[in-house]
Amino acid sequence: MAGPYFPTWRMRRNTNDGLGPVIGIEDRLPWPQTIAMGIQHVVAMFGATVLAPLLMGFDPNLAIFMSGVGTLLFFLFVGGRVPSYLGSSFAFIGLVILVTGYAGQGPNTNTAVALGGIIACGVVYALIGLLVMAVGTGWIEKLMPPVVTGAVVAVIGLNLAPIAVKSVTGNNFDAWMALVTVFCVGAVAVFTRGMVQRLLILIGLLLAYVIYALLTNGAGLGKPIDFAAVANAAWFGVPQFVAPVFKADAMALLAPVAVILVAENLGHIKAVGAMTGQNLDRYMGRAFVGDGVATILSASVGGTGVTTYAENIGVMAVTKIYSTLVFVVAALIALVLGFSPKFGALIQTIPGPVLGGVSIVVFGLIAVAGARIWVENKVDFSNNRNLIVAAVTLVLGAGDFTLKLGQFSLGGIGTATFGAIILHALLSLRASHPGH
Repeated sequence: MAGPYFPTWRMRRNTNDGLGPVIGIEDRLPWPQTIAMGIQHVVAMFGATVLAPLLMGFDPNLAIFMSGVGTLLFFLFVGGRVPSYLGSSFAFIGLVILVTGYAGQGPNTNTAVALGGIIACGVVYALIGLLVMAVGTGWIEKLMPPVVTGAVVAVIGLNLAPIAVKSVTGNNFDAWMALVTVFCVGAVAVFTRGMVQRLLILIGLLLAYVIYALLTNGAGLGKPIDFAAVANAAWFGVPQFVAPVFKADAMALLAPVAVILVAENLGHIKAVGAMTGQNLDRYMGRAFVGDGVATILSASVGGTGVTTYAENIGVMAVTKIYSTLVFVVAALIALVLGFSPKFGALIQTIPGPVLGGVSIVVFGLIAVAGARIWVENKVDFSNNRNLIVAAVTLVLGAGDFTLKLGQFSLGGIGTATFGAIILHALLSLRASHPGH
């Protein structure tokens, strides 16, 4: 850990249009290219960072703004040595809907209670980070091996599936429109190349939005999009902040999400380390603390919990540009967007069926990401321990198995997460004996 806290970024000229030499963490591109890359990262995180708050009834403008603040905070905590963008976390969605009783359309009037819970989660997350800084990551990897983390990630997607489907099956037109949206995203994913393909969620959503407008505002088939709010909104204004309310049951319900965020961040940092050929494990604790503090700060003013984004890791994998200065630019762009109510009003015009269709894809991708963890880590399912841990976890989460302990209730994602960790630990006792 000797040397300066921040790197001294070396200027590199990326000659081959992003496919030439690898631009490392401590390199930097000329400013025009750095800004262009920053914009690309904003576009990459945009779909999911806006989608998560919309699904919970939070203010998407504020979520974009706090994603910028959180990314800058993270950059400071890791000393500019881990390239990451922090966007809205999907791990909170199911539990936030449960805690607030959100119906799935329009603003959520009960967000304050959820915010207190998200702050509790951020505190637990930051404390885990301090522990990792003191003793390393070995204990996490032992407690949460790939069979556990894969199952927990898959469960987040499966647990959210009923929410996505119920939100779009209110009437026939909405149901068909959701399927059109799914097809739009799928078509972009399969039939396009390069940057367009990387932005499949955003471009698929825009295509479906246009089709919806033509069918409703144009042909008068469904509920038309109302652009009055966009016309009336100011170009510039401060986001609407919300103060948190601390309730013990909501805090107890949301605090365990920290375990999911740890598994997610650990996987992301390992992925970036593998791509750059650098061991970033020594920054793991600082990354956890940075993400935890960013989550606390975001929820303190009404924003969503945040996490390092796989979407942006995907962009780095394609472009081979890992310079951390790119993420500072992306964060500053997000701050500017957060100060535009007109931009926020435009986001709010996204029709429910289009949003629902995108949710079906996104939640499905989360579920498959869990399976991908198993494949990439060659989890052996001929081993009965792995088989039982994965099988039980998936059904607890997908079936939303809820445990009540007095006033406190632990929902499907919570029971699945703790169930996976405890079950794996108990079944490992047998595995450590001879004759297994």
